[in-house]
Amino acid sequence: MGTHGSGPVLFPRGLRLSLVTAGLGFCLAAPAPALVPYVYIPREEELEASALSIAQAADQVLQNGQLEDAANLADLSVRLLPSNPRNWLLLAEARLRNRDSAAAKEALAQAKLLDPDNAGVWFAEASLAMADDDFANAETLIRKGLDLDPENANAYFDLGNALFLQGQGEEALAAFQEAAAKQDNFWAAINNQGLVLYEADQLEAAMESWRQAIAINDQVAEPELALAAALYNHGDQQESTIGMAIRALDREPEYVEEDFQESQLWGEKLRVATRELFTDSRLQNAVERARAIARLRRLERDDTTPSPEQDELEEDMPEEDNTLP
Repeated sequence: MGTHGSGPVLFPRGLRLSLVTAGLGFCLAAPAPALVPYVYIPREEELEASALSIAQAADQVLQNGQLEDAANLADLSVRLLPSNPRNWLLLAEARLRNRDSAAAKEALAQAKLLDPDNAGVWFAEASLAMADDDFANAETLIRKGLDLDPENANAYFDLGNALFLQGQGEEALAAFQEAAAKQDNFWAAINNQGLVLYEADQLEAAMESWRQAIAINDQVAEPELALAAALYNHGDQQESTIGMAIRALDREPEYVEEDFQESQLWGEKLRVATRELFTDSRLQNAVERARAIARLRRLERDDTTPSPEQDELEEDMPEEDNTLP
């Protein structure tokens, strides 16, 4: 038994000292190094491959009409590979089709800086100019692009549109003919030849152009309705002519609206002829149905494009508190 005031001796004195010393040694030892997380940094080739793959996906969804998704993917591709002018050009197209002309211009400026000899940049700039109704500038830009890519049928088609909107009918007709010569079965270029010829009072040549366009693609509305209007206005008011007009309105109801016709480069003479065609009682049901569908489509487009007043209202509204109690 131990003396008064002492507890049981669990370890001999020498062992207790060695434990204390060991404890101090543990406390004074250098701390263990902290674990450093491993971060993989992709090689330049891997970034380039990823960016090009994303750009291909952006192009695909753009062609499918998924405009916002395409713009987001294209934006990611230029962030990964900002030195590639084609990715910037794709971003510009996506932004333009999203009606964001300011962002499209910025992307085009970057693409032109990286590759000024890329004809696609000049053609894309021309599209922006056309959207801004700057047809003379669009013509200049398209011609610069054609200097770099003289075999581009679509560019000649756009040049024809720009010339026609400037009142240069003969030059527009030559551009549309060049477009059709450079691309087989280019029904739109042949159709637009008819638009020019009709305004120049070359009725038979215009109708022949529309017949050729229909022979290439009998599922499109524009040449069929234009041909029906020309025939009707010049005395051919048979059931076959009325049937052509009904089929055309069923395929593309918005052609019932004169402002839509004008946006498709229909001149005053053709619009007047079409207006006369639509007065025929045999067409009333088709015309009324087409107008109802056209109005509905216009409302749907308006709903997806907030007005400036709506934007200001949304900015002024307080943010909703979604915090759980």
